[in-house]
Amino acid sequence: MAIPLRKIVLWAVGAAAISAAVYFSFQTQPVPVDLARVIRGQMEVTINGDGVTRIQNLYEVSSPVTGTVHRSPVTVGDKVIAGETLVAVIEPTQPAFLDTRSRLQAEAAVQEAGAALRVAEATIGRAEADYKYARDQFERAETLFGGGTITQSSRDDNKLLLERARTALVLALSERALRQSTLDRTNAALIGPDTNASRAADSCCIQIFAPADGEILSIASTSEHVVMIGAPLVSIGQPDDLELVVDLLSSNVVRLSEGASAYVERWGGDNALLAKIRRIEPSAFTKVSALGIAEQRVRVLLDILSPADERPTLGDGFRVFVRVIEWQNDDALQVPISALFRDGDDWTVFRVQEGQALITKVSIGQRNSSVAQILDGISEGDTVITHPSDRVSDGIEIIDRNEL
Repeated sequence: MAIPLRKIVLWAVGAAAISAAVYFSFQTQPVPVDLARVIRGQMEVTINGDGVTRIQNLYEVSSPVTGTVHRSPVTVGDKVIAGETLVAVIEPTQPAFLDTRSRLQAEAAVQEAGAALRVAEATIGRAEADYKYARDQFERAETLFGGGTITQSSRDDNKLLLERARTALVLALSERALRQSTLDRTNAALIGPDTNASRAADSCCIQIFAPADGEILSIASTSEHVVMIGAPLVSIGQPDDLELVVDLLSSNVVRLSEGASAYVERWGGDNALLAKIRRIEPSAFTKVSALGIAEQRVRVLLDILSPADERPTLGDGFRVFVRVIEWQNDDALQVPISALFRDGDDWTVFRVQEGQALITKVSIGQRNSSVAQILDGISEGDTVITHPSDRVSDGIEIIDRNEL
């Protein structure tokens, strides 16, 4: 029985379709990738760290005595003039209250000192009488000696008695002064707090004036309070006289030098500020990181080069982010750091040529967080694959993801 021609044609078309589907299913499709150009341009390697602004010439005014500080005559932000603006007034500390035992002891001491004073006064009376008698005797002996009635020896004896009487009188007067002072001291021990008396006159107080021109940056307490000697009262400085303090890892600091340039970012403004390292402190210190790791840090001080009118809102104690330039080149051949990967001990990239990915060894120099310097292996204008996936291999066909 002959097969109809129509069925033969349908079978042929179906077989061709199946063959085409099988063929295309086994064909390798180009892998979508992200591409980047190898370029020349400015490149910088920086050492980054968090920093804090600090006023360079800060004046901390402290209490020269222990006493009571009156309510502050200034407020934070006030402008002050050296030697003219009053910044604090301190009066002596008020006497403490006496408990019952202390008061009884103080009163007994007063009575004892009073009795001793009366004894001293009685001694003075006796010494004065002895001195008067010795003086009369000496004057009489002088008269008799002049008439030749007594000898030289008798005259000298009367003179010695006069000197002794004079010395005894001086001692008695000194004793009375001593006892009077003791009585005054013991009476002072009975003095208690007396607010009205202590504030009777401003002459009792110490007035402290601003040591330098500037603004009040902080006040320990605006209210009246008791302070000990050396306690801080106010701090004064120029708000635009700022420096930066950055604590960097000691392993990074060894690659820096004084005078290195830096960028100041995340300070609140739209543009980065320029700065320069003024000093690298010679010793490191241990600082525990947020992860609990003990790190050796070195304090680095930087001067802000940008003028004050470009940072009018930046003040003392503000946190910033600092990038110190370790290395820079204005004509560096570079590729994105995401194009590099390791092949054994070598750095390699996937270079694109005629739609294929070719694995290429490269030599790299400096690196930062985004690009790496190319020393050898590829040239300016070459195209490389960034973030290559495990589907990319040597010789495979690729297609730019942006063309899909």
